[in-house]
Formats: sequence, C-alpha cells, structure tokens
Amino acid sequence: MKFTEIEQLEEQFQVATYAKMNIAVETGKGCWVETSDGEKYLDLYGGHAVCATGHAHPLVVEALKKQAEKVLFYSNLVYSETRAKAAEKLVSIAPDSITKAFFCNSGTEANENAMRMARFATKREKVITFSGGFHGRTADAISATFLGKYREIGKPNVPGHVCAEFGDLESVRELADRETAAIMLEPIQSMAGVTTAAPEFFRGLREICDEHGIVLIFDEVQTGIGRTGNWFFSGSELAGGVEADIITLAKSLGSGVPVGACLVNDCIAEVIKTNDLGTTFGGGMLAMAAVAATIEAIETDEMRSNIAEIADYLRERLKEVEQVVGLRGEGGLLGIEFAENCKPFHEKLLARKIITGTSSDAKVLRLLPPLCVKKEEIDLLIDVLTE
Repeated sequence: MKFTEIEQLEEQFQVATYAKMNIAVETGKGCWVETSDGEKYLDLYGGHAVCATGHAHPLVVEALKKQAEKVLFYSNLVYSETRAKAAEKLVSIAPDSITKAFFCNSGTEANENAMRMARFATKREKVITFSGGFHGRTADAISATFLGKYREIGKPNVPGHVCAEFGDLESVRELADRETAAIMLEPIQSMAGVTTAAPEFFRGLREICDEHGIVLIFDEVQTGIGRTGNWFFSGSELAGGVEADIITLAKSLGSGVPVGACLVNDCIAEVIKTNDLGTTFGGGMLAMAAVAATIEAIETDEMRSNIAEIADYLRERLKEVEQVVGLRGEGGLLGIEFAENCKPFHEKLLARKIITGTSSDAKVLRLLPPLCVKKEEIDLLIDVLTE
C-alpha cells in the first residue's frame, strides 16, 4: 500500500496521538527501517527508546515464533515455565537487593503499581516526584508528572502528589516527612532534555528515605535494560551505588513487545498479598518470551559495552560540529545540546533519512538508538550535522 493510502486510512479511523513523521514503517533490521515506499531510514530514536536489541533481532524473532506455536497467552491464574524463566532471568541481572518481579503491560502501569506498593508498605499516601519528570498518562502516573502541560491534561489529578526540584536535596527535605509513602524519579529525565544529577543527589535521597521510612522508586522505563551501559541505573556508579526499593521498567524490556515490570526488594514483596495487585495481560507468555530473549540478545552481542563505547565515540565526533555545545546523558539515552533551537537539525536529519527525537528543551535533540548501533552509523549522523 502506498504511503498516501496508509496516511488517509489512519487519519480517517485512528484517534489523534502524536504529530507523525510522513513515513510508514514496514520492515526493520538492526538500526534501519524501510518504509512503504521502499526508502531506508537510520533509526536513532528506536521507536521511543523501545527497540534496544535493534529491529527484528534473530534471537527475539525466533523466541516469539517458538512461543506462538505453543501458546500465545494464559493469565497469572496458571503457572508458566516461560514466565518463571523470564522472572528468574530479569531478577538475576538486577541489583542484589531485588528479589521479585511483577509484570504488567506498560511503563505507566508499572509506575501506578509501584506507587500502590509503596502505599501498601508504608500505609501512607503522599508521593514526592520532581520537576521535569514524566511517569505516564494514566491517572496516578500523570498526577506524579510535573513536566509541561501533562498534569493539566490529566485533571482532575489524584491527590497526594507534591513536587521537588530535581537535583536539589534541600527541596526534598522540605517535603519529606512521616506522611510520605514514596519518592519517585527518573534518574535521567529524558523528555525534559536528558537531564540527570550527580551521584551525591541519589545518595542523599537514600538517606532521606531511610530516615523517614520512605520507599525509593527509580522510574527506569527508559534507563533500564542496558540503555546507560549498565543493566540498571539503580545500583550503578551513576547512582553512587544506591539501590532503589522498587525499579519500574517497560520500553526496551520486550524489544517492542508491550511489557512492563516492577522489580522489588524483600521489604516490598513481603507486604503484597494475593489480590492486592492484578493484571489480565501482564506476564503473558508471548511477552515473557520476548523479555528472556531480549536479555539474552543484549548479553550475547555485548550490547552494553558497545553502547558505552558508542557514547564516547559520539562525544568526540560532536566536537567537529560547531553548533553543538554539549552532550547530555549516558550510553544510548543521549541529548545533543545545540546553541540554538534544534528543530532545523531534526528536520534536516529526517530529510536525509535519519530519525531522531526532540524534547521539551527546544535546544536538545534526543538520541535513543538500538544498543547495537555502529560507529559508521554515528558517522552518518555527524556527516549531516557538519554540513
């Protein structure tokens, strides 16, 4: 089907979501996608940080095929070998304090359930989140989001949410008390322009949580599953070794198959009883096969070390681009900061068949590529930026 026909059908029958690029993706391989018109694009956005292993990674494709031939789905009312192995594998790569996983379907669901678990554990209601943070579009998650107009979209907001300044421990201390259930944050605020904080900030948050009996939640929907070069931000040197009580995941977790998760320590797991949480599709066999295969692919192809090397390479190559003033982020979650509005660069790159992303910071162009991206593919980006 030609692009114009696809465009017409979607506009006619689909409710509006994002402002779309004028392409229809039909196939993909590695860091490349091919459109309905037969044109190839270098995908440095990864479908919103989803395609960690690249498009159509053989291990993931094969795992999905095998599982589809056995059984597509059955709920958590039954046990499943596929689910058991996926949970074991995911917990095995997590920080040492993490002992159990709860599977759901998306990042916003993971964050909703994380806050619910924190309230169960503390018998409190207040949740502290941060300026610039984005946690999803469902009721509790959007109420925890203090970025742009999102809370306005989500009105009436769920009560009990308060906002601290990201990177400012004193603003957290002013809000934290014995009524606070959780402190939740994105350790790298992607949509805000790929902003992060020093390890001392995360160590300070851990101290505040321990002092007041508050649950610390890391929203790793974007930073998790190897994107920073670490399996997780939690527990890494980037966090000063601090381990969160709950880690939320989605995006890269299933290489494109919708799946989310909350990883929890024993203190949280012990308070969750049967029927406290529920999900029809969470933990479905097809999604679980994708989770296990995604982790295996990242391990087998040494993608974590690759993306760390790529980030260093990009940082050096960007010195050749006079309009660039800095590179934010880690690994495969990067923000190229320009001296002026980045929109002309975003548009020029797309015209030259390179897909990137923007952010709420008009000067920051986001890169969320597959973790298998190659240096020669980064060179293509630099060639366009230096024109």
